[in-house]
Amino acid sequence: MKKVGLLSLALVLVTAGWIVIAQPAGAPKYQSPFDLAFSPDGKMLAVSDHTGAAVAILDTETSKVSQTVALNGEPTGVAWKADGSAVFVAELGAGTVAEVDPKGGKVNRRLNVGPRPVGLALAAKKNLLVVCNTGTDTVSIVNLADGKEKARVAGFRAPFFACVTPDESLAIVGNRLPAGAATDPQMSSSLSLVDLDKGAKVADIRLPAGGACLHKVAVSSDGKWVYAVHTVGRTNLPTTQLERGWVNTNAMSVIDLAKKEVYATLLLDRPSEGAADPWGLVLSKDNKTAYISLSGVHQLAKIDLETLHKLLAGEVPNPPAAANDPYKRRITGIWLEIKADPKNRAQLVNDLAALYSADLITRVNMSPRNPWRPDDKIEYDVFGLRGLDLSSTGKLATAGYFSGNVLMVDPGNLKTTTQVALGAKAAETITRKGERIFHDATFCFQHWLSCATCHPDTRADAMNWDLLNDGIGNPKNTKSMVWADKTPPSMSLGVRATMEVAAAAGFKHILFRQVDQADLDATIAYLRDLKPLPSPYLENGKLSAKAQEGKKLFEDKEVACASCHPGPLFTTLKLYDVGTTGQLDRGAKEFDTPTLIELWKTGPFLHDGAAATLMDVLTTNNKGDKHGKTSHLSQQQKEALVAYLLSL
Repeated sequence: MKKVGLLSLALVLVTAGWIVIAQPAGAPKYQSPFDLAFSPDGKMLAVSDHTGAAVAILDTETSKVSQTVALNGEPTGVAWKADGSAVFVAELGAGTVAEVDPKGGKVNRRLNVGPRPVGLALAAKKNLLVVCNTGTDTVSIVNLADGKEKARVAGFRAPFFACVTPDESLAIVGNRLPAGAATDPQMSSSLSLVDLDKGAKVADIRLPAGGACLHKVAVSSDGKWVYAVHTVGRTNLPTTQLERGWVNTNAMSVIDLAKKEVYATLLLDRPSEGAADPWGLVLSKDNKTAYISLSGVHQLAKIDLETLHKLLAGEVPNPPAAANDPYKRRITGIWLEIKADPKNRAQLVNDLAALYSADLITRVNMSPRNPWRPDDKIEYDVFGLRGLDLSSTGKLATAGYFSGNVLMVDPGNLKTTTQVALGAKAAETITRKGERIFHDATFCFQHWLSCATCHPDTRADAMNWDLLNDGIGNPKNTKSMVWADKTPPSMSLGVRATMEVAAAAGFKHILFRQVDQADLDATIAYLRDLKPLPSPYLENGKLSAKAQEGKKLFEDKEVACASCHPGPLFTTLKLYDVGTTGQLDRGAKEFDTPTLIELWKTGPFLHDGAAATLMDVLTTNNKGDKHGKTSHLSQQQKEALVAYLLSL
């Protein structure tokens, strides 16, 4: 499929059925550790290097890189074979998983899975590998004996990371983004349970309202509890302030696996300091401690799970110290309330003091970037902590995505003991600096969120937010940043003339920060440099037969899709009334015509996210044929049109 201007933005190589985005000639090569995992014996640490296109094998005794194995398509998730003879690494752009010999430094074989794989989880006794395919919202279950898919399970939304229960009956899959219409005030991401014997999804466990950006998940060794780290957006409130988590909070949820329900959601933030963008999560072998990487603030957190579960069960020391102190009673009262009535656990999602008042959490800053910790003695520069693992021998490791280094950390005091660089550090270009700033919540007042909190991968979090740039009480769905510079005006009502204006306003009115001009320029340069990803629905880089039929309908003058969405940008850059005004739009009728690029990635749809699917856009959300004439189309024709739209 040809689109004028698209190939000038990204060179798409299609070879042997997989797709990679070619790097510009002469571009600096950065090391960007995405995920990491210790070998079963703890002697090796495998680290996927996302931008370096490799997996690094570290010798944990010498703290040196022993092997660097070149891989395809932006490596992501990592998982070891039970005997430590091989490590599996997901290859995002290639749609494969590489089985790597960590000592020989070579790829043994490649497993074909779904598009854009990220998280991996091993069911060792069943010899199965669970793979999260973010491109088509599916999960592959691979039989490692023959390297073939046993099943490809559908029904997820950006499945990102997974874990397997100790008895290997279930895989728990974390859906990074919420599914459904964003007009639902309870909208949130969910954890999905997959029966590994049946090869089928059997349940969804929904997070509290606003739960999104769900990253690592972990299960206790007794199989009773599942833990997940994520954000909790306060999407039902206008963004009038950031204090006390008014806009966004950051959390760990505890799931009762037997009851298939959220047992409690606990905030990792302090009352006046956010714990933005939690990412990594690992449990100690005795299940008494959880370790979390807080990517947006470059910190590690440690949670006392043993005491936490006692308090969640109502086991408050008697008499509690708070009973005779009115000031302390306000802080620790939630635990007394839970003791009185277990249903009060539901209030923890709104309690910023619960973990801290009970001395359940320790947070340590790993980077000198954080001005809230001027007295910390920081030895190493680390930005964007993501991967996190604890070895069988008690070693804790994490890595900085934007600093290209791995840190060995004392699990007791969370102090760095050793730093290992994955390679020579390249000079930071203005676009790389902008990418780092985009993911750095210390550029936000009190560090509650980063740009990437609402724009993961610079796309959209699927949520509705009531920003104040166009009034109050009229929430709009988050838009992708791809081509924001090429498709003005910005925002659904066009209230920002350009992306550049919107970026400056975003720092000031969303992050509540007057940013330095150099930092703003870098962020803008990064956004201008964004390139659309090739659709996973293309077949060898071309439209399928059904999508070709849909293209004809799209360009048909009677259907009239192309009249407002002409290529190559798929927008006229104008505002129109297409009959999509909602109950909260305060009389507004005309909305910006968005580009249709990457529709496969950016649902739900319409300015307020009222359409959960593209089929909804064509049917239930197109009364009177004001948004293209589609009522006369057959079901088969509508499906063809959707196939084309998903291919853009």
